[in-house]
Amino acid sequence: MQDWKDYYNSRKCSADQAVREIVRSGDHIVFGHNACEPQALIDALIRNYEAFTDITIHHMQSMGAGEYTKPEYKDHFHFDGWFLSPGTRSCVAEGYGDTTPNHYYQTDQFFEKGIYKCDVAIINMSPPDSRGYMSIGVSVDYTMAAVKHADRIIAQINRNVPVTHGDTAVHVSQVDRFVEADEPLKEFRLPPLSDKEKQIGEYCASLIPDRATISLGVGSIPAAVSYSLHKKKDLGVFTDMFSDAVMDLFNEGIITNKYCTTDPDVMTTSFVVGSKDLYDFCDRNPKINFRSATYCNHPLMIARQSNVCIVNSAVSIDLMGQIVSASIGEYQFSGVGGQPSLNLGAALSRDGKGRSIIAMTSSVMDFSGKLVSKITPFITRGSEVTLTREDTEYVVTENGIACLKGKSLEDQSRDLIRIADPQFHDELKEEFERRYGHSY
Repeated sequence: MQDWKDYYNSRKCSADQAVREIVRSGDHIVFGHNACEPQALIDALIRNYEAFTDITIHHMQSMGAGEYTKPEYKDHFHFDGWFLSPGTRSCVAEGYGDTTPNHYYQTDQFFEKGIYKCDVAIINMSPPDSRGYMSIGVSVDYTMAAVKHADRIIAQINRNVPVTHGDTAVHVSQVDRFVEADEPLKEFRLPPLSDKEKQIGEYCASLIPDRATISLGVGSIPAAVSYSLHKKKDLGVFTDMFSDAVMDLFNEGIITNKYCTTDPDVMTTSFVVGSKDLYDFCDRNPKINFRSATYCNHPLMIARQSNVCIVNSAVSIDLMGQIVSASIGEYQFSGVGGQPSLNLGAALSRDGKGRSIIAMTSSVMDFSGKLVSKITPFITRGSEVTLTREDTEYVVTENGIACLKGKSLEDQSRDLIRIADPQFHDELKEEFERRYGHSY
């Protein structure tokens, strides 16, 4: 082909020109994920909304405002998310948006089988190197699968996108339009940890041995767990995502990846989200291996890791041990993400040492400001079950640890009540006694 620089320059244009020339009415569009969401291109799509009808937009976690989901655009853009975020929940709740249930690790094969359509991939990328290769940065997850299966690609060329190692390279020749627009990656910062979260972190850390391969996720409780691991030795990382707290463990020498099974001496992840310091840490860092969600989140890949320890959170759990993580009754809150496959991978661990932990505060304020128990007699009507009672292993709250595997329903209920918020013990015990016919 012609010199890549000539190809690049011949297809370089403004954001408005790119979307007008490449996007067509009726298209299915996939946005790059999370911190690498291409905001300048999304803004251009919204500015030109009158040029399009029947556009379907897909993505998972978004850190943007989700302007395209507003009701005034519903005749032009239809959101069908594979995971919901604050900016995208309302359109689903109000009936003019939708969500498609999925397992995170299946995204690649869904593209391959045509279950997921991608007419246009709109992606954030680093500037080309001397050979014409760009990096999709800190979000490989489903993003690379969208690039590989898209009919057309628009790249936002952004000098703030880190150049990362792993399956992250895209050649200039694969892309249809280039829009040079520098903007910082979106940052995720946590408020100070509460005493409850710190206690949960300590309990979880007690279940994680030296040399464990960990997957902790992102959020206050995963951060609390990370900060409680500072006395551990030779931890490894094989995970679908991580944040600043894991970076801190690596910098302190707690994470060495010496005993990682499939990918020794590197932290393997499908995306990261956090501070600019984290993104700078990932830039040109050969110790971080970015791979697809299909690789990082597949149960059989997780099962191959030594001493694998998984920590996830939940919306609620009932007295039978059924975990709800993606909805609050009929209200769709997020998605199951990688939780079921991570849990299954730990259960299938080849060395028999896998552990799966659900960590959560015992109670929370609901939308009305009322304190409610997260350990409940029954699942709220309309909720989806993320993990069945047969799947749940450890449940951790600030009040202790409940191990449910191999226990009767009665014993599971007893252990869950023990770690519930004491304010709700009476009503939980009343249900226990009604259900099992004798006193708690």
